[in-house]
Amino acid sequence: MTTSDAAHDPGFDGAAARRNTTGIEIRPLPGNRWRFFVFSAIGLAMFFGSVEIGGETTILVDHALTFVRWVLGPAVPWVVVSLVLLGTARPFVTGSWRQSTLRTVFALLNVIGLAVAVCAAAGFYPGPLGNPDIGPFLWEKLGIPVGMLVPIGAVFLALLINYGLMEFIGVLVQPIMRPVWKVPGRAAVDAVASFVGSYSLALLITDRVYREGRYTGKEASIIATGFSTVSATFMVIVASTLDLMHHWTLYFFLTLAVTFAVTAITVRIPPLSRVPDVPYEGVEHSPEPGSRGNRLRQAWDEAMRALASAPGIGRGTWATFKDGVLMAAAIVPSILSVGLIGLLLATYTPVFDVIGWLFVPVAYLVQLPDPALAGKAVSVGIAEMFLPATVVAGHESEVLRLTVGVTAVSQIVFFSALVPSILATRIPISVVHMVVLWFLRVVLTLLIAAPLAHLLL
Repeated sequence: MTTSDAAHDPGFDGAAARRNTTGIEIRPLPGNRWRFFVFSAIGLAMFFGSVEIGGETTILVDHALTFVRWVLGPAVPWVVVSLVLLGTARPFVTGSWRQSTLRTVFALLNVIGLAVAVCAAAGFYPGPLGNPDIGPFLWEKLGIPVGMLVPIGAVFLALLINYGLMEFIGVLVQPIMRPVWKVPGRAAVDAVASFVGSYSLALLITDRVYREGRYTGKEASIIATGFSTVSATFMVIVASTLDLMHHWTLYFFLTLAVTFAVTAITVRIPPLSRVPDVPYEGVEHSPEPGSRGNRLRQAWDEAMRALASAPGIGRGTWATFKDGVLMAAAIVPSILSVGLIGLLLATYTPVFDVIGWLFVPVAYLVQLPDPALAGKAVSVGIAEMFLPATVVAGHESEVLRLTVGVTAVSQIVFFSALVPSILATRIPISVVHMVVLWFLRVVLTLLIAAPLAHLLL
């Protein structure tokens, strides 16, 4: 067996592969090395490098999105409508809408999403859609950005997941990720991608890696519901709405710490603790290897192993782009339908006032000002994560505003976007379990964040 052939063998050992039968070390090909460094560096720069272009400071993928939207101009809304049409028609064409009651319900809801998309693209917002916080918000702040960002981000996603970077980072941070959050070290890439990029792109990474056998169903579920937060860019919008920008550094790092602390708890209790720890059906599990001495050397070995079987840049990019288009097509119709229902309930009914009373005792326990308002604020987050900020915006208590702002992000689960995004993947977690996780995360966040807010402000 040659070194190249061995790279495809499940029992391949990176260190051993560098030696021939005489024991002489064979170094990785320079071509492989430059692909690891160059492609990984470009991927990191695109997703994690924040630069100022045209007076706007954001990550390069976001600048790429701005450029594409500028090129497409007035065609942008209709490109998104095309994606919604694809996502609406696909379940009926493939027959997947018959597979379960839930899929049938979402397939029918997608038809509503298509109608909303066509109306919005035409600039027509009938009835309650005319409310700026409902129709225009869904379309301009969620539908179009997600519909465009996921396929564009997917173009650069191959650079992060195909050429050894996930394996390299995974080995280095394994001593932290596995004991604390019960996930492989490579999950760190997903977590960071959410905070600096987008939960939809992070879910695309998670789903792809899960279907390749590098995550189990339990690990993918933990990552999807424990790390897939909104981006730091959107957190700025939340902080601005809550008049917390003068505490931005505190808000960001407190949110980061609380979110990951809550995840460390939820992975140890139902429903996440009961998700089967098995790979995707029909795929052989490729677990992250344990430590074998020098961790940096092992990280390099694993990166070279992944690189040896990596596809060419064209084929790898095309594969992730197709995944991105299909995921965007599945997500956006649900955002425009399920998100619409949640916003209508939050705006025109007392449903969330009633649900809010579940959290009033917790708000009272942690001595939040105006516990009833705090309860309603955190309860509306299940419809859309931005809504809690609108409920307490302008309140005199910074402690209340900071706590609600942290909870809005740390809750992770919300129906206007995250739930449809997860349902568009193969990640094995149900809607019921996601609702339970939302409740647990809100309660735990209040218990952790409120005392810290009292202490730090």
